Formats: sequence, structure tokens, C-alpha cells
Amino acid sequence: MPPLRTALLQSSGRPGSVAGNLKVLDEAAGRAAAAGAGLLVCPEMYLTGYAIGDDIGRLAEPADGAGAQSVAEIAARHGIAVMYGYPERDGERSEVGVPPAEGWGRSEMGVPAAEDRGRIFNSAQLIGPDGDRLANYRKTHLFGCFEQQWFTPGEQPVVQAELGGIRIGMLICYDVEFPENVRAPALAGTDLLLVPTAQMHPFQFVAESVVPVRAFESQMYIAYVNRTGPEGEFEFVGLSCLASPDGATRARAGRGEELVIGEVDPGLLSASREANPYLRDRRPGLYASLI
Repeated sequence: MPPLRTALLQSSGRPGSVAGNLKVLDEAAGRAAAAGAGLLVCPEMYLTGYAIGDDIGRLAEPADGAGAQSVAEIAARHGIAVMYGYPERDGERSEVGVPPAEGWGRSEMGVPAAEDRGRIFNSAQLIGPDGDRLANYRKTHLFGCFEQQWFTPGEQPVVQAELGGIRIGMLICYDVEFPENVRAPALAGTDLLLVPTAQMHPFQFVAESVVPVRAFESQMYIAYVNRTGPEGEFEFVGLSCLASPDGATRARAGRGEELVIGEVDPGLLSASREANPYLRDRRPGLYASLI
């Protein structure tokens, strides 16, 4: 099976402008396809921007909405699969958080309050090279007050699709920081885990250290694709990477706008799994008390 050349689009696009972000995506898809890539991965909330406040509610759309149709047209025109982040509206009433008084912390929570607007998920969707929708994932672990205010957490830990003989899995940003959350798709046979992210200062150690370790301990490739630069009150750190199951980093971006490309090699994956049999040597009976 040939390697899957994978392109990582490190960009914050044009926050608040779906049309502007689609234009950047179209250009990047053309460049990636010309370089032989079969997959282009975009950051978290790429379609709309991340720190856009009330515009999240205004720009949220269903999984088959106008934005998805536009991405499908781009994918089909360039013959490349595309994974992008966006705010997904499903139309049902839900409990969402109210705005926090102040601060941004990993353990701070908004106070739940019922809202009449439909539920909104922080989602990522994979579109195939023919424009077909292959998979849609809803972020399960919401980070900080901003996300807890606006989004409903997803409940499906494993979402997969097949692309060129590679089994693709999907998480979003904070999700990858929970080892059991990565192990779940690994146990389901994921070969390449796509993780669009909005990783901000001062947590760059996640991109630098945590992600390569996750790839090694769960024996899979991980494409971790970040936003970059200032956006609202946040400073995104870039450092997107393609980490491989042997613990190496096969592609790494810097701090600015960048398109980087690496290869997901089934041969290396097979050899690494044989040399590092973590999944085979597990003893689940010993871990029951942890859950």
C-alpha cells in the first residue's frame, strides 16, 4: 500500500469570513494536490474562525450546510480529501453555559442555562476527494469557559473513515490531551488520527512533546494542525506536526502561516507496531478501577 501524502494547513484564515476562509482553502488545496498530497487537514473551527464570539451562533450550520457543500466542491475540483473544523448546528434545544465573569482556565466552568437556540457542536468534517462527506466528529472535551459557553460536548469517542486504504480517526484539540481518548480510536484500528486544533500560548508543549508521545504510545500517525497568530484574546502558537508511531516528527511547521507535507507510510506503521506491541501487551483487567 503506498504512503498517503498528507498536507497540514497551518492558518487562522480570515476569522469571521467564511468566504475568505474558503478562498484560502481553495488555494491551499491546489498547492497540496500539486505536491502529490491526497489529504489536506485544516485547523479547529477553520471555516468560521475560532475567537469570533456571537458570530459562532450566526455562522453555525448543519453538517450538510452551505460551507460543507463549498468544501466538497473544492475537494472534488482538486481531487484531494479535506478535513476542516466548523461550528455545527443540529437544531435541537440543549443546555449551554452562560458567559463567565472573567478568566480563562482549564478547570473553569460556565453555569449551565437553558437556551432556545439549537445545540452547537465544535465539529470537524472529512470530505473525500470526490466531494463525498466521509465522517463528522463532534469535540468531546470542551476547553475552558469560552467553549463551554458556546458548545455542547459530543458523545461519540470513535469516528472513523477509510481513505486510500488508511483508516482515519478524528479528535479535536483538547481531546488529544487525554490518553484514554486517544487509545479509544487506536483500539478501533485507527492508522492516522486527525486533530485540528486551536492550541494557544502558553501550552505549546502539547504540540512539541505530548502529540509525538501520543503517537508512540498508541502506535498511530497523528496529524495535529493548529491555528497561528493573535485572534481575539488568544495567541495561537502554530507548531503543527505530523507525528509517527515511532515517536518521530515527520513534518513540523513554525509559528506562521504555512503548508507542510509529510507521508503516512503503512510500511513504517506495520514495522513500528511489531517492534512496539503496546496495544497487544495491554492488560485491561488491571485498569478497570480507572473508569
